[in-house]
Amino acid sequence: MRKQNTIPSHLHLLMLLLGCLYNGELCMSCSESERLALVKFKAGLQDPHQLLSSWEGDDCCTWTGVHCDNETWHVVSLDLQYHHLYHGVSNGGRLSGEINPSLLSLKHLNHLDLSSNHFKGTEIPSFIGSLTGLSYLNLSNAGFIGRVPPQLGNLTSLIYLDLNSFYSMHDLHVDDNFQWLSFLSSLQYLDMSGVNLAKISSDNLFHAVNMLPALSVLILPNCHLHWPQPSSSSSSSSSPYLNLSNSLTTIDLSNNQINSTFPLWLTNSSRLVHLDLWFNHFHGSDT
Repeated sequence: MRKQNTIPSHLHLLMLLLGCLYNGELCMSCSESERLALVKFKAGLQDPHQLLSSWEGDDCCTWTGVHCDNETWHVVSLDLQYHHLYHGVSNGGRLSGEINPSLLSLKHLNHLDLSSNHFKGTEIPSFIGSLTGLSYLNLSNAGFIGRVPPQLGNLTSLIYLDLNSFYSMHDLHVDDNFQWLSFLSSLQYLDMSGVNLAKISSDNLFHAVNMLPALSVLILPNCHLHWPQPSSSSSSSSSPYLNLSNSLTTIDLSNNQINSTFPLWLTNSSRLVHLDLWFNHFHGSDT
C-alpha cells in the first residue's frame, strides 16, 4: 500500500497563513486545544434548537458566541446568553445539561455568559472559580440551584458578577461563610437578586461588601436579608452598616421585608444616585 504523505502541523498552519496573506485576507484560527475544549463543552450540553449548530470545522473563532483576541487568536469570550443566541421564548429551546470542566483549557477566557438558559437541577460548578482570568461572569436566571460555590472568591480580577435568580426564587443560597466575597477586590457590579442570604448575618454581609473598594452597583432584592433591631444599649455606630465612602452609586435592598428602624447611614453619601428599599418595614431612625 502506498504510504500517504503528511504535512507537519506547523507547516500546514504556515501554508494557511501565507494563503490568506496572498489573497489579502485576515487569517484567524483558534488553537487546537481550545477548539477541542469547546467541542467537549458542547458535548455535555443539550441543545434541542441547535443554537450551536455553527460549532463545526477547524476555526472556533467563527463559531456563534465565541470571540477570539484579534492578535493572539486565543478564545477570550464565551457569550451564550440565550437571548443572544435565539429570540424565541420557549424554555424547551434553551441550553441545558452539564457544564464541562473542559472550559479550564480556555486559559485566556475573561468573559463568560451562560445567562437565561435552563440548567435546572444543576449546581454552579465550583471549577468556575479556577477561571481566574475572568473579569465578567453572568450566570443569571440560568436555572442553577444549590450553594453558590465559595471558590468564586478566587476570581480576583472579576469586575462584573451577576447571579440573579429572580425566576427560580431562592433555589440558590449562600452558606453562613460569606468571606469569599471580600476577596473580589476589583468588583464593580454585584447582582444576587433572589439568592437566599438568610444564613448570612448583616454583620458578615456588610463587612464583605465594605471590603470591595470599587463596588458601584449592589443589587440584593428578594434575598431574605437579616437586619436585627439595634438594642437600646447599642449605639448606631455599633450597628451593621455599609461604608458609603466607597464607590457605591446604586443600592437595591427591596422586597426583603426588613423590619427595623431606618438606617440613617444610607443618607451619608453624595455619590448614591439610586436607592430602592421598596417592600420593607422601616420606621423611625437608628439614632
